[in-house]
This record gives sequence, C-alpha cells and structure tokens, in this order.
Amino acid sequence: MAIRYPMAVGLNKGYKVTKNVSKPRQCRRRGRLTKHTKFVRDMIREVCGFAPYERRAMELLKVSKDKRALKFIKKRVGQSAILRRLAKTLLLLTLFSVLR
Repeated sequence: MAIRYPMAVGLNKGYKVTKNVSKPRQCRRRGRLTKHTKFVRDMIREVCGFAPYERRAMELLKVSKDKRALKFIKKRVGQSAILRRLAKTLLLLTLFSVLR
C-alpha cells in the first residue's frame, strides 16, 4: 500500500493512523487437525479398531476393487473431503498389510 499523507482527497485521504491487527477468527481454523485431536483419534483407532464398513472397504481394496470401494465408502460417509481422507488411509493400510 502507498505511503499515507494527511490529505483531504485521493486514494489515501484522511488522518494517518496505525491499523488494528485483529486475530484470525476461530471459524478460520475450524477443521484443522490439532495435536490433541490426532492423539485422541489414534488412541481410539488403536483401542476400537476399524468399523465394519471400513473393514469391508479394506477387503474390496485388497482384491483391487478400488472404484467399488470408493463408491461404497462414499455411500456410507457422505462428505467428499472425509471420503478422500478415509480412502487414502484405508488404501495405505491395506498396501502396508499386503506387503508385510
């Protein structure tokens, strides 16, 4: 932005003041993964294991039915962003278990 001069007219008209810098609102951070949330999710996954629909999707991925597995997860989960994240993690887990 241009230097501000105390002028009555023009783009930068008006009295020279320092702008208040406001903190970003909480809604801007919504959905961002925190350390605590990640820890809790990992703990629950370790204790409870996978949901039945996740196990079925992993079986579909094991037999190379990727598209069918994605459609199945999409029907169960609904939300697109969660679908992609879940599909990626399940795919990595199945690949890891196949390679072991």
